[in-house]
Amino acid sequence: MKVKKTGKKYKIILDNGLEVKTFDEVIINYNLLYKKTIDDELLQKILEENEFYDVYYKTINFISKKLRSEKEIIEFLSKFDVDKNKIIDKLKSINLINDKNFVKAYIQDKINLSNDGLDKIKNDLIKHNIDINLIMEEINKIDDGLIEEKIKKLIIKKSKTSKYSGYKLKYKIVNELINLGYDKFKIIEIYDNLNIKNDDLISQEYTKLYNKLSKKYQDDELEYKINIKLYNKGFTKEEIDNYKTNRFISN
Repeated sequence: MKVKKTGKKYKIILDNGLEVKTFDEVIINYNLLYKKTIDDELLQKILEENEFYDVYYKTINFISKKLRSEKEIIEFLSKFDVDKNKIIDKLKSINLINDKNFVKAYIQDKINLSNDGLDKIKNDLIKHNIDINLIMEEINKIDDGLIEEKIKKLIIKKSKTSKYSGYKLKYKIVNELINLGYDKFKIIEIYDNLNIKNDDLISQEYTKLYNKLSKKYQDDELEYKINIKLYNKGFTKEEIDNYKTNRFISN
């Protein structure tokens, strides 16, 4: 029997010509560098350990691409016929499974790389079967000012790209942010403080409606039809009247 190093693995070459690739751990566990022969019983043990370490390193590669919760790793291991608990314990012993670290990293990624609010983040973490106390411990460390700034930026961004105004714009934005996991009352407070207005939008909508409806209606009836359409888009009477007054003055 011969043992050769081939890359990250070892190759065992038996006297009958059979070749078996194996891992450092197997070589060490069975002291194979110093053995001259391998009987059938030992060969079977080596093959079993090979299977274990093959899955073990596949799991490490799975974790190396992205930090995983214990639940995710258990689901990954369900595809293989190995001692899952043994792999889990081994990964825990070298801190590759650590739900506290996972929660910290998950929250920071979502805060920095997504529009998700804390309620959505919390609920997503609960789906990983993580203790709610551990989740809340980390969530409570998040600065309120950071979340408020995210809400402010989202409101401003959505208000600039929306085709609505007035109460409809507010209703739409508030509900979108609630669905993203932000607190309803905090959203409304920040929205009201921003005093969102969209003068350009009412000008665009009025002009578009005027050009379309003036082909069919005139004078007071035309203005009435335009007003109804603008109300339906969420513009308030005050916004419409102010726009018309300013339009008249500018003309």
